[in-house]
Amino acid sequence: MSMRLHIKNGRVIDPANHIDAVQDLFIADGKIAALGTPPAGFQADQIIDAHGLVVAPGLVDLSVRLREPGYEYRATLESELQAALAGGVTSLLCPPDTDPVLDEPGLVEMLVHRARGLDQSHVYPLGALTMGLKGKELTEMAELTEAGCVGFSQAEESISDTTVLMRALQYAQTFGYTVWLRPQDPHLGKGGTAHSGPLASRLGLSGVPVISETIALHTIFELIRSTGTRVHLCRLSSAAGIALVRAAKAEGLPVTCDVGAHHIHLTDNDIGFFDSNARLSPPLRSQRDRDAIRQALVDGTVDAICSDHTPVDDDEKLLPFGEASPGATGLELLLSLSLKWAAETMPSKEQLAAAVARISVDPARVAGLDAGKLSVGSTADVCIFDPETRWTVNAHALTSQGKHTPFIGYELQGRVSHTIVSGRLAFSRAA
Repeated sequence: MSMRLHIKNGRVIDPANHIDAVQDLFIADGKIAALGTPPAGFQADQIIDAHGLVVAPGLVDLSVRLREPGYEYRATLESELQAALAGGVTSLLCPPDTDPVLDEPGLVEMLVHRARGLDQSHVYPLGALTMGLKGKELTEMAELTEAGCVGFSQAEESISDTTVLMRALQYAQTFGYTVWLRPQDPHLGKGGTAHSGPLASRLGLSGVPVISETIALHTIFELIRSTGTRVHLCRLSSAAGIALVRAAKAEGLPVTCDVGAHHIHLTDNDIGFFDSNARLSPPLRSQRDRDAIRQALVDGTVDAICSDHTPVDDDEKLLPFGEASPGATGLELLLSLSLKWAAETMPSKEQLAAAVARISVDPARVAGLDAGKLSVGSTADVCIFDPETRWTVNAHALTSQGKHTPFIGYELQGRVSHTIVSGRLAFSRAA
């Protein structure tokens, strides 16, 4: 028998249903049973007093590397799903760049089965678009979809043969699948570690130029015009790239896009004196790029914010900048960094709803998931947070096995107090 929960006195923010009001929420049989007044004969097994807290849909994160299979020394499914709950993330998508790559149905089934057994957040794998992500032969997308994949991706690997990319898009279009691409030219900036600009030159770091992103976007848009395939663009990083997406959307092309939480706040200046915590992929770009990204999130050109959670261990991070593995832990920072963006760009009365939307209903829509909303009858995935609590990012206090983030030492606002998955109280922070 599942729990009957009564969440009382909270400020319910549900952008999908345009709700922002203090009201009670009732959960039964793993579903949202009612808002406002309890259903007939409702007897709560547990009451959560959410006075002064926000009651929001569980967060949906479009890019979380769980590091299984193959990279368990960096992180495990257990550790990262715990981190997801601590961050209020109840649904997450994982890219296919595991070892082995998620290019066989058996591997996907095994991952889905492992995640289900842990009974934590919902895990949705993206399948590999090509075998081994090598950009040569297409995977059996239909079989991978049956195994549980919700889309197809090349993760960080570009396809250098445009014919293969076109065939992949045609195949996906036939079955109505979404292809997830990170726009980067396979040759320009290959092996680069920082944004091409005065800073990289001064530090002697190899550069990744903005045109690596824009040339790839031009190619992708031409292919979409030819095939009609729905494409989701991952981790845009530049003002020029944003402008191209804005034009493509205005033209009516079936595209959506996301940005990583780091890119809303940081610039290449945050590399400072070779801080490898700021070694990310795509690289942090100029202030102009960052400002364009922030504005594009306001006007809807960018659909969603993701954590781009990439746990990296000390052996691969505590190295000279150019040799360090790119990536940062992000699951537990997603909410705070999104709130910070909204607080700095939106009118005060819209801030909370805007921040919640970009990390719940908007990413759910992008991924085609029935999630990110508190509609009566929908799965009871809920994130309760205190929008006022300030906390300092401390590596040792993070739940994730990945302790590296450029935000170490930052004071952020907004902290998850409870996470409910399928009607079960899966996480509550000790007061």
